[in-house]
Amino acid sequence: MAEPVVLETARLRLRQWRADDRQPFAAMSADPEVMAWFPAPLSADESAQLAERCAALIDERGWGFWAVEEKSAAAFIGCVGLHVPAPELPFSPCVEIGWRLDRPYWGRGLAHEAAQAALAFGFQRLALPEIVAFTTLGNRRSQSLMQRLGMRPAGEFDHPQLPAGHPLLRHCFYRLARADFLAREKLA
Repeated sequence: MAEPVVLETARLRLRQWRADDRQPFAAMSADPEVMAWFPAPLSADESAQLAERCAALIDERGWGFWAVEEKSAAAFIGCVGLHVPAPELPFSPCVEIGWRLDRPYWGRGLAHEAAQAALAFGFQRLALPEIVAFTTLGNRRSQSLMQRLGMRPAGEFDHPQLPAGHPLLRHCFYRLARADFLAREKLA
């Protein structure tokens, strides 16, 4: 067991999951618009299992896909963080960054703010050499965020957990090297 890391930004707290996060996470994960670029919305049971896995990984390592709370309202707004993907990906082994925010929090720069904090943690505290991100080809919003984070396109692949012919099978991935992140931070 590791001490769970908490990251703070101007507006957000990235923290360990709590029991009261389960209901808003389930509602968000059942929203077809939030889940448009995932294979399917999640049932309440699937959502609870995913939240438990996220919490367990944070308990194990101290970091992972954190629950994100908007500090001004102490409200759960989604999850953002770092993860070691289980499937064999063409660029494995790797650490990925990912995000999922509830719709009322889109378009306010919150995903960028949280992802920037997760990248800083990964590069500064974990000294990761690289962090990747990936999404289905049609998910332009996530690709735009990857680019705003300084990530660069690195190729395409078929996601190994999706069957042949699935409309979301083809993915793109982006990379960000530690040296590039640290150089950009010095300029900021």
